Amino acid sequence: MEQSCYFTDIQALAGLLSLGLVYIIFKKLVFATLLSDKKCQHLVFGSSVAVCVLWIFRTGIYQGLNVHFLWLSALPLLLGFRWAVFSATLALLGLTLLGIEHFNMLGVNFLLGVLAPIALTYGMYSLTFHKLPRHLFIYIFLCAFIPGALTIGLKMLAFSGYFWLDGIYSWQIIENNYLVLTTLMFFPEAMFNGMTITLLIIYKPEWVYTFYDKLYLDNQ
Repeated sequence: MEQSCYFTDIQALAGLLSLGLVYIIFKKLVFATLLSDKKCQHLVFGSSVAVCVLWIFRTGIYQGLNVHFLWLSALPLLLGFRWAVFSATLALLGLTLLGIEHFNMLGVNFLLGVLAPIALTYGMYSLTFHKLPRHLFIYIFLCAFIPGALTIGLKMLAFSGYFWLDGIYSWQIIENNYLVLTTLMFFPEAMFNGMTITLLIIYKPEWVYTFYDKLYLDNQ
């Protein structure tokens, strides 16, 4: 598939929607904190570099139908929702500037590959925090492990729908060369995110924005 230099209707709509959502999400970020707080800088930019490098390593037969780890379930737990979106967006911009992702796909990649997985994870975290007992294993499995599996499934299903709706590939090609790999990615992605959060709360709990010792450990 050769990428056109022109935007399709869906790509243009996704780009405009992305700009609006980026403005809404980023306008409440305190960038002064990012400039003055070395810890915040290291976490945000370090996470961005880690995600960018991780997304470079991908596999796929057809252009766009690529499979790679996301790490977008651990990211909002580590940084919070807004900073996680900011960090992942920087990684996406880096890949786009390097030519690994196409500029026309920037809006689609943001909505389906960044915002949707992070929103799903943070939504599950918020639900478990308010509705379930605040237990260490609930935090690890329901906020990191299970969302890891769900986010990779959501991302691959969403991109399958996009490539089909935009007429880029037939559903048979998508199903046989991309969607069929979804089940193979569930456990590795879940394990990757679950182990990341487990190691962080053991060795560096002060780095994890959503983890509170007094709630998850002191009351057990």
